[in-house]
Amino acid sequence: MDLLPFDNRDGQIWFDGKFVPWRNAKIHALSHGLHYGSSVFEGERSYGGTIFKLRVHTDRLINSGRMLGFNIPYEADRIDAACRQVIKTNGLTDAYVRPLAWRGSEQMGVAASRSKIHLMIAAWAWPNPHVAKHLEGIRLDISHCWLLPPASTMPVAAKAAGLYTTKTLVKHMAEANGFDDALMMDVEGMIGECTGANIFLVFNGEIHTPIPHCFLDGITRRTAIDLLRKRGHEVVERKIPAQEIAEASEVFITGTACEITRVQQIGDFAFISGEITATLIADYRDLVLGKTKPKI
Repeated sequence: MDLLPFDNRDGQIWFDGKFVPWRNAKIHALSHGLHYGSSVFEGERSYGGTIFKLRVHTDRLINSGRMLGFNIPYEADRIDAACRQVIKTNGLTDAYVRPLAWRGSEQMGVAASRSKIHLMIAAWAWPNPHVAKHLEGIRLDISHCWLLPPASTMPVAAKAAGLYTTKTLVKHMAEANGFDDALMMDVEGMIGECTGANIFLVFNGEIHTPIPHCFLDGITRRTAIDLLRKRGHEVVERKIPAQEIAEASEVFITGTACEITRVQQIGDFAFISGEITATLIADYRDLVLGKTKPKI
């Protein structure tokens, strides 16, 4: 992982409709998005210069803004084009793309309906943080301090910055405990997701994944379900009690950043390196590299 600070890099960032030098892409200290978390974002991956499922990401970005009560002032086609321009302008092929929309500094207070909505798009070379562990597997702690919020308390279907506050705390605690990440639970004690990825568990050859009732229904999650079903696997979406972790044989996580990554351990429970996970990893790589046609 590149350790250069993100405010001191070469390159260009698309900012409110035009490119600005990377170091000049600044906002005011009294922006509403900074103080009250009124911002939404996407995490996208470019493979060989092509952003995987770009329109699906753009649609989710626009819908996330609407869930937070604002409209991004650009049509989907314009946002798609800007994302592609960012890749090209910065001379990138395999990269991570980050669009972000936020309320500006016109109003300061909880209410900010008259604040201007800004949009920026940045991209940088960023390999999978678990790339060496796709098959080797990562280790997950189990978070008991923080739970995923019920849908009645937060707009959980939005990819909103404020929803990641507890996930940052959980991730830090997991790393301090020697783990790669952590598994979070909901208020009913059901399995939820990791801090930035959805989770799947294999029981007797059948694949199960939690219903996304209190967390984001990931684009990679849906892609994985489609790939698994094309292989003839049954994928069951249901509420999964935490105690069932001990009964799983294989476990893997899905996300734009981590792609498909095996989980070798959750807490004290260990899991095999199985054929279902290995095949899905290969199928997903073929898909994002254009060797098979994606289903949008």
